[in-house]
Amino acid sequence: MAVSGIDVTATPSEAAGSRTRLSDNYDTFLVLLTAQLQNQDPLAPMDSTQFTQQLVQFSQVEQQIRTNEQLEGLVGQYQAASAGAALSYLGKDAIISADETYLAGGSANWAYRLPEAATEMTVSVKDMQGRTVYTSTTEARGGGEHLFTWNGIKNDGSTATDGVYQIVIDAKNAAGTSLTPTISVRETIMGVDFTGASPVVITPAGTRDLSTIRSVLENG
Repeated sequence: MAVSGIDVTATPSEAAGSRTRLSDNYDTFLVLLTAQLQNQDPLAPMDSTQFTQQLVQFSQVEQQIRTNEQLEGLVGQYQAASAGAALSYLGKDAIISADETYLAGGSANWAYRLPEAATEMTVSVKDMQGRTVYTSTTEARGGGEHLFTWNGIKNDGSTATDGVYQIVIDAKNAAGTSLTPTISVRETIMGVDFTGASPVVITPAGTRDLSTIRSVLENG
């Protein structure tokens, strides 16, 4: 008999459904085993090896039910802890791993870390339709943390409307090898959304998974 587990990422209703199906299989197994024992031929009783195997399966199913109940409890505790953490971030600024942020009042800022020095680097800004609105070729940059600020002026000289924009960094080292920078933004956490399986925080740029938050800062 195959047994199924509870996915720790499942919602409470999904986990409960999985446990119910497993319990139903367990009850069915008991009924079938009891009927088999009651109706076996006295002159040709069940083989002891076969009976032992069925008892082992019986034990495995019972153990799986208990394990799934414990996992379901852990899932609930994790979700409660995540919700508590998200609520504690309200009104605070957070450093978030993301390449898009909100342009407001003629200013959008990104931080990026280069794994090593870049001798060539081009920074592009794209709107949410994927159109490049600004491009800049910068001077050489050393490895480590850097800040890029865009004033909202597009390549054609017009001013971009406030909204969400994405940064793309094309950097190469002295050998011409492409570098992969780590990009982050600083945003204020304005709210928490509990409608999904796990809570997400709301920033001016949209919703952010808790896993993308690198640090939370005290304002002031």
